[in-house]
Amino acid sequence: MALQLGPRAQAAGYRLAAFDAIGSTNSEALAQARAGERGPMWFVTTEQTAGRGRRQRAWIAPRGNLAATVLEVLAVPPGVAATLGFAAGLALETALQQVSFEARARAGGADFGFRLKWPNDVLAGGKKLTGILLEAESVGADRLAVVVGIGTNVVAAPDDTLYPAASLHGLGIHVSAEDLFAALSDAWAETRAVWNEGRGFGEIRRQWLARAAGLGGPVSVQSGSTTIDGIFDTIDETGCLIVRTSDGRRVPVSAGDVYFRTAASAGAN
Repeated sequence: MALQLGPRAQAAGYRLAAFDAIGSTNSEALAQARAGERGPMWFVTTEQTAGRGRRQRAWIAPRGNLAATVLEVLAVPPGVAATLGFAAGLALETALQQVSFEARARAGGADFGFRLKWPNDVLAGGKKLTGILLEAESVGADRLAVVVGIGTNVVAAPDDTLYPAASLHGLGIHVSAEDLFAALSDAWAETRAVWNEGRGFGEIRRQWLARAAGLGGPVSVQSGSTTIDGIFDTIDETGCLIVRTSDGRRVPVSAGDVYFRTAASAGAN
């Protein structure tokens, strides 16, 4: 089966560059943007050999997993472009619900526990299923080439990660990377339209919070050399995570690694 765009993505004007194998779909998308490509365009493979996640961590996709990057050229400030990561999480969660429908039915309506983890992961049953990486470069006056890389463990998950990982096949959801991509491309086209150059982030935020992992519970955030403990209160209108500390402060966090904790270990009350 070949990688193909879904019908809604095609109707929205997206194009596709599919690869049998590639080092990094994000790197390819950025290289094409530097060469003049203005998208919107997907760069997709089922085998990625030199991918990267946040903070330059490796993200390798063995054959059968999905590595997909969408290139959008936008006339928005970098801070607004960064909120596309929340739209990407929503799009993928929507696609996962779609492709897992039959597996849920076979399991008597089981909930596979798809949840969105700040800032840009998708979890399944508390384990990392997907990583999302945004990168951007200026390509002219007031224009940004934004690439949104989405790597999903379809057939296999790594066992040497900082956060426990899961795969769709390991969960009993036996879909292909090709099926997942078609659903993802359609869901992205719809969610991207809602986001609407950042003007619709309020609605994206509302939907994201409805699917958020750990909302209202104890959390520990490691940001650089600083650790912030408290309660995951919300995300604000810019996408910052808001931690309510034990002394009543509401601390905004713009970047960091999130760990969910028990109430006792977080000192919550």
